[in-house]
Amino acid sequence: MPLTGTMLNKPVLLESLIVFIIVLCVHMVVWDQYSWCAIALAVQAFYVQFKWDRLLRLGGAVFQFRTTANSGLLPASMVIPLLGIVMKERCKAAGIVYFERFGIVVASTGMVLALFLSVIAVGITRPVPTNTCILSGIAGSIILYTMKYSLTVSEVIEVLEVLLIFVYLSMILLYLLPRCFTPGEALLVLGGISFILKQLIKHSLNVIEGRGDPVDFVLLVAVAGVVLLGIFFTALFFFMDSGTWTSSMFFHTMIAVLGLGVLMPWLYHLIRRNPLLWLLQFLVQTQTRVYLLVYWTLLAASACMVVLYQNSKRSESKKHQASTVARKYFHFIVVATYIPGLIYDHQLLYIAAVLCLVVFILLEYIRYFRIKPFGQTLRHLLTLFLDERDSGPLILTHIYLLVGMSLPVWLFPRPCAPKGTLAGAGALVPYSGVLAVGVGDTIASIFGSTIGEIKWPGTKKTFEGTMTAIFAQIIAVALILIFDGRVNLNTSYAWILGSISLVSLLEAYTTQIDNLLLPLYLQILLMA
Repeated sequence: MPLTGTMLNKPVLLESLIVFIIVLCVHMVVWDQYSWCAIALAVQAFYVQFKWDRLLRLGGAVFQFRTTANSGLLPASMVIPLLGIVMKERCKAAGIVYFERFGIVVASTGMVLALFLSVIAVGITRPVPTNTCILSGIAGSIILYTMKYSLTVSEVIEVLEVLLIFVYLSMILLYLLPRCFTPGEALLVLGGISFILKQLIKHSLNVIEGRGDPVDFVLLVAVAGVVLLGIFFTALFFFMDSGTWTSSMFFHTMIAVLGLGVLMPWLYHLIRRNPLLWLLQFLVQTQTRVYLLVYWTLLAASACMVVLYQNSKRSESKKHQASTVARKYFHFIVVATYIPGLIYDHQLLYIAAVLCLVVFILLEYIRYFRIKPFGQTLRHLLTLFLDERDSGPLILTHIYLLVGMSLPVWLFPRPCAPKGTLAGAGALVPYSGVLAVGVGDTIASIFGSTIGEIKWPGTKKTFEGTMTAIFAQIIAVALILIFDGRVNLNTSYAWILGSISLVSLLEAYTTQIDNLLLPLYLQILLMA
């Protein structure tokens, strides 16, 4: 291997070491038949990710992936399986059999999707990597053997259905969105969307009157809706110019028709009540919710003012680009948004985050397709905040920030949460996004770029940035203990400190989208 390849692999090796330590830490606490599967999957993903890196360097990958990062296969491959395993154990301890089985399905699905991506890399690599093929075969045999004796027939079918959706979705979106993802990011994003689509189909075909919380169905319908809208408009504007007033009017009309004529009836079918009336009643149900909505509106207005102010600077200097501190200001706004929601009203925060996600994606469609009257303006305003990760046709950084902060709120199974006081490290699970991205990543970037001098080997990240990030997260945990009376950490301080430190080290070495990866790994460690 040439010297440049070896130098590029130094941070990859250290990133892989951190991921292996996280996997072993989780399975020291949670050890069952799936632990062997997870370890085997991690070993084979470690070897296969170098095949993906070689394919990306030589341009031999099937699709065009983001070239400013490595493949990220190992850290991405372990997220969904570990999340399913810790979810299974948490719900087993709570005695909720349905979600215990659901955790097993999530873990199995994550392993199958990761194996599928590994098989693709091995299959298109020339010459055929014999040793890697043997490792992938051994890992696949262990996983399939375990699934055979732990999953029912219906659960196996469910796993295969998610895999089928993932395959078709990958072929469509990776073709339409070149250079937007690394292979690892594609596994996380498209795997998550595939699982959501499968759950929506499953619930739509098995609706039982009065079963389920309407809050849970909003996320499923919203994600399915924006994905289908994106595919529909991409296909449509392939044949017509999207920048004309005629196309723009058609875009807005179809948004209203598909939203009110398809998505609203679909949601009505699931919750058995008028979705718009239910949403209105939900938002004004208590005075606290009204206060929170007013407060969040003011924060949104302040974020818009920052964008306009930074762009006014650009008008004075054509070379002006938003600094790291200016970009991280949005992280502070998001932290100020999520903390009150987590303390006072989880469900309102859940719904508000879903609605914001829909708005962000629709605005990105308007920018990408140059829909009048705001498309060109959005293009001008948002290019100021681009970084090297926005190398594709879409600007996804702000969407990843929202999703990363929201994932711990969306993914934590509420029926498995203890009532009243939340004890142990698991009490901080809903705060994983706030700690890892809102506090840790923000402080690391600001202090690392301003006072950092000692760089971690092979990266641009600094020792000072990482240490201040860990210290800031410890202070944030102390503040959460003061202001959220439901949180009681008992004797879990050492585990929390270790979890924060590992995730902060991962932030220093990963080249993947940290807004997605870091909250998920911190959530996994805290749930374990």
